[in-house]
Amino acid sequence: MTQPDIPACPLCGMENTYPDGDHFICPDCAHEWPQIAAQTEDADIVVRDVNGNQLNSGDSVVVIKDLKVKGSSIPLKQGTMIRNIRLVEGDAEHIEGNSDKIKGLVLKVCFLKKA
Repeated sequence: MTQPDIPACPLCGMENTYPDGDHFICPDCAHEWPQIAAQTEDADIVVRDVNGNQLNSGDSVVVIKDLKVKGSSIPLKQGTMIRNIRLVEGDAEHIEGNSDKIKGLVLKVCFLKKA
């Protein structure tokens, strides 16, 4: 049974979480997140690239390493420009966009830098 001030795991949704120092821990999926993030969940989510630059819808980003694309035989090469990105609502780790050759991409921001 969880206490009302301890949030459910944002990754798996299980409520079997507990505080440990300045983090919450989910024993079900081993996800850890800072307690500060849990307090500011209602605030706007800020999406940042690999260098820490804030990304906004409509920005252009560059892929920093070759990526295999599920459902396509064409890899996404390092240096590929993704123009006019869209932020995924409620998700600070992914963006949507299109390259010149592949449409409908969902990419993790840890592989992108702002152009």
